[in-house]
Amino acid sequence: MIELPIIGAVDDTATKHKKKPDWLRVKLPTGESYRKVRSLVDEYKLHTICQSGNCPNMGECWGEGTATFMILGNVCTRSCSFCAVKTGRPTEYDEDEPLRVAQAVFLMKVKHAVITSVNRDELKDRGAAIWHQTVRNIKSLCPDTTIETLIPDVKSSWDALETMISAGQEVVSHNMETVERLYRLVRPQAKYARSLEQIKRTKEYGKRTKSGIMLGLGETKEEVIQAMDDLLAHGCDVLTLGQYLQPTKMHLAVAEFVPPALFAEYKEIGLAKGFDFVESGPLVRSSYHAERHI
Repeated sequence: MIELPIIGAVDDTATKHKKKPDWLRVKLPTGESYRKVRSLVDEYKLHTICQSGNCPNMGECWGEGTATFMILGNVCTRSCSFCAVKTGRPTEYDEDEPLRVAQAVFLMKVKHAVITSVNRDELKDRGAAIWHQTVRNIKSLCPDTTIETLIPDVKSSWDALETMISAGQEVVSHNMETVERLYRLVRPQAKYARSLEQIKRTKEYGKRTKSGIMLGLGETKEEVIQAMDDLLAHGCDVLTLGQYLQPTKMHLAVAEFVPPALFAEYKEIGLAKGFDFVESGPLVRSSYHAERHI
């Protein structure tokens, strides 16, 4: 992956040997509920960000019978330097996928489903038609299930955005991922202002909005607080803050492990500023405890 050097970029050589602190240790996934979810995911040939993104909470969430489904394949057209999802030229476009996801949600008896996807920049509609049909199929089979969609950057294709968010989901999330200064390093094919505009338009459409930021990439406290202010100014209702963990040696190294006390402070700051919910902790990820945000 290619990153552009910028002022304040993370020095990988100084951080690649950092040892994970005790508060980042998680249990290996086990249990009957976990095995049942794993079996359904395999049987219906589904992708989950839990697996593709190496999520540290997979054991906990799958053990409770929940999972975050990833639609539109498992190959992304972006090359973000933090993400474990494969990058390249996607070949998969499965028109039957929306029904299979809905059937899995039904069989798992999910009360709150989270759907995300890879970026499909090569598609004219950014995959919006599959997004729309997936939500509609879930609502048809499981009318009592609430839905959060964690959608990608649509590159200002606002018609595609409307198609994605107009299917009846209760929460629409779009992650900023990092502070403005680090965007060219962390998300070289995205734009800070464009993602804020996408959240603003989603809010204007009448949706509950949500975003997430990773910490430990070299950001300052002042920059995190500025990102909070920017999100609130653009209509964001819910914020998640979690520790960045390096997926492989090919990805950005961790600049620092943020202590739990600072995560707790950020939560207090965010709530005081006006977010409806702030999930903040080392192991927090975008869909962690997502059912609380309805």
